[in-house]
Amino acid sequence: MSGMASEHNTSSQEEYAPHYLQKGDPFASKLSREADIIAGFYLTVIGILSTLGNGYVIFMSSKRKKKLRPAEIMTVNLAVCDLGISVVGKPFSIISFFCHRWMFGWIGCRWYGWAGFFFGCGSLITMTAVSLDRYLKICHLSYGTWLKRHHAFICLAIIWAYATFWATVPFAGVGSYAPEPFGTSCTLDWWLAQASVAGQVFVLSILFFCLLLPTAVIVFSYVKIILKVKSSTKEVAHYDTRIQNSHILEMKLTKVAMLICAGFLIAWIPYAVVSVWSAFGQPDSVPIQFSVVPTLLAKSAAMYNPIIYQVIDCKFGCCRSGGLKAKNSLKKSR
Repeated sequence: MSGMASEHNTSSQEEYAPHYLQKGDPFASKLSREADIIAGFYLTVIGILSTLGNGYVIFMSSKRKKKLRPAEIMTVNLAVCDLGISVVGKPFSIISFFCHRWMFGWIGCRWYGWAGFFFGCGSLITMTAVSLDRYLKICHLSYGTWLKRHHAFICLAIIWAYATFWATVPFAGVGSYAPEPFGTSCTLDWWLAQASVAGQVFVLSILFFCLLLPTAVIVFSYVKIILKVKSSTKEVAHYDTRIQNSHILEMKLTKVAMLICAGFLIAWIPYAVVSVWSAFGQPDSVPIQFSVVPTLLAKSAAMYNPIIYQVIDCKFGCCRSGGLKAKNSLKKSR
């Protein structure tokens, strides 16, 4: 049986051999040394800014951890995922770009691919949970009011289990992790779809459960929120100051979540398009010099979120101070 399996694998590889089997050294850089150095500096800057920014968000959130709302707990989890990408993954690729080849062999390649996919999937599913929380809070108040902190922690456990499952599936023999075409980074083996039906099922499952379905939920949630806000703005204007301030805070949280999701999807969609084309398009039809650009753009996604937090933070402070003034004036009038 093992002989038949090996013959089957050999025949499938003869039909199409991925880039990492076509040449003797799959980890040698296919870019110029100058391009590798530029990419290395770029990732170094991205990694430093991401580590400092997300570390700051986690540190500041830890000071008021008992007062965090469910949506804020989710955004802290998002910062943890982004910090994980920066600390666990980026040093491998930075060193490899500067050395003009992947320096950590197949074991390091599989670890790097797993870590990148694990934290990336965790980020997207976290944003999906945030969008659902915003949808329930804004569009279905009867359901949204019972979403408490312990529900957020249950949701976190589900998110980490989901990301762990899909990131570990390739190690069960269903899929694999492999070097990128330019040689100095690793990712999911999208090229398995060129070799067999099982590879196509694996790639399609990853695309549906880890990209298309979460993205569809996010888009649905925020479209419904926008429609709801347009229809309810006049109604909120008739409420007292406390309800108006509470509504403003909820909308600020929603704007933060929308900006975070938009930044993540803008960074990752080009990479997803190139990956799908590599999996189901003409073999090796994506130029190597072109394939590195979406990869570098996707690696910058972890840097955006702290910037979004800081931009909106001043407005949060204004809302909170406004809310306190309103409460004080309400007490005086009473």
